[in-house]
Amino acid sequence: MTATKSITPHVGQEKSPRVGRKLTAFLILFLLLALAVFASLLLGARSVSLDTVTDAIWNFDPTNGDQGVVASRFARTVGAIVVGAALGMAGAGLQGLTRNPLADTGILGLNAGSSMSVVLAIGFLGVSSLAGIMAAAFIGAAVVMILVYLVANVGREGATPIKLALGGAALAVGVGAVTNAILMISDSTLDRFRMWQIGSLSTTGIDTFLSAIPVVVLGALIVLSTAKVSNAVSMGDDTATALGFNLGRARVIGSIGVVVLAGTATAVAGPIAFVGLMIPHAVRLLVGSDYRWLMPACLIAGPILLLVADTVGRIIAPPSEIQVGVMCAMLGGPIFIIMMRSGMKSVSL
Repeated sequence: MTATKSITPHVGQEKSPRVGRKLTAFLILFLLLALAVFASLLLGARSVSLDTVTDAIWNFDPTNGDQGVVASRFARTVGAIVVGAALGMAGAGLQGLTRNPLADTGILGLNAGSSMSVVLAIGFLGVSSLAGIMAAAFIGAAVVMILVYLVANVGREGATPIKLALGGAALAVGVGAVTNAILMISDSTLDRFRMWQIGSLSTTGIDTFLSAIPVVVLGALIVLSTAKVSNAVSMGDDTATALGFNLGRARVIGSIGVVVLAGTATAVAGPIAFVGLMIPHAVRLLVGSDYRWLMPACLIAGPILLLVADTVGRIIAPPSEIQVGVMCAMLGGPIFIIMMRSGMKSVSL
């Protein structure tokens, strides 16, 4: 009798880089994050020296104009880290649990749902506090996610990746139309919503970003708990079920984490798209497809993209600036195309 080797690969590990390469990738990401943080503090329409940054951190002088500039940039830097981590992790969680390479908080309509809910809260309920806006954003994201799953589940095949993408896109258009209709009939709501709508880190104070950190940590931990399930889902729902995973429960838990992350990011910075779509694909080139490594890497790579986008937006057209939501799309689109042409492999729709 001829001995045969088991052909069942370790879930999520079949084409994964070795541990040494993964650790090297994390080291590179940390170095890039550090460089992006320093660039965010140093560069802008008014550049400052490294000594000024150091003095502003340790011996802040409110009468010093340069240190005041650093203080304002420090708030934006913290915001980029918090929001970037939330969006990167949310994208990884969505792509993993839905087995959909196009899953993103923007494409699946979560950003649009949060935006509409915030507009309703501001325009009709007079909500102005961070807690109220965050609650509205959570509710909007949760409602749209449920609707997307319900729409995608229609038919014999269930919620396939392409049906999720199409359902999310359709709902995003419809919800966006409702949002625009409300803004057209309420000038006061439009004024308060305008800067928030395009995605900005400049209209929110550091206290707001700091208060969002515990919520982002909670959402990240919830999504991280689904990493093993995401590895199994990458081999197909039937295989994941055969391996003993309860996909229904895992997707509910993962969806809660994604809603917390997406809702928090949208509440404090507006609907910033493309980060959750591109970051998991970029990180996959570095650490492979094992979500136990990919998800933590997205927590680092998301802030890098947002910091770079915000910094470039400040220096590209001084003394004006381009908001980070616009810059993410301008930088992310070409990078994503280059990644695709260089052989990026994704799950087939």
